[in-house]
Amino acid sequence: MPEILPSGAEALKPVQVLSLWHDVVLQSVRREGPDLSSRQLAIMFIVYLDPPPHTVRGLAAALGVSKPAITRALDTLGGLDLLKRMRDEADRRNVLVQRTAKGAAFMQDFAEIIMRSARGLVA
Repeated sequence: MPEILPSGAEALKPVQVLSLWHDVVLQSVRREGPDLSSRQLAIMFIVYLDPPPHTVRGLAAALGVSKPAITRALDTLGGLDLLKRMRDEADRRNVLVQRTAKGAAFMQDFAEIIMRSARGLVA
C-alpha cells in the first residue's frame, strides 16, 4: 500500500489525528453504500488485511467480544455481500469467514477515503 503520510507523520498532534479520523468518518457516512458500525468495520479490517483463515471464534478473540456479537455483525456483513460464511470442510464445527468481490471493492474505496483525507491534512 502506498505511503499516505509524509515522513515525520508520527509527530502529528492528537487534534490532527482526530481531525483526520473525523474527515474519514464523515466521508464514509456520506458516500453511497453501507454505513458500517465500528465492530463491523473492525471485522472487515481483520478479514481483508490479515491472512486467512478467519473463524468466528478467531474474530471474537481478536476483538475481545463474544461469538454471538461477531455472529450478529456477520449477519449484517453477509447480507450486504461484504463477507461470506462457509463451514470448514476439515472441521465442520468451525465457520470460516471469507472475502467477497464486493467487500474488496468496499475496502479499496475506504482506503481511498483515508488517503484523500490524509493528503488534505498534510497539504
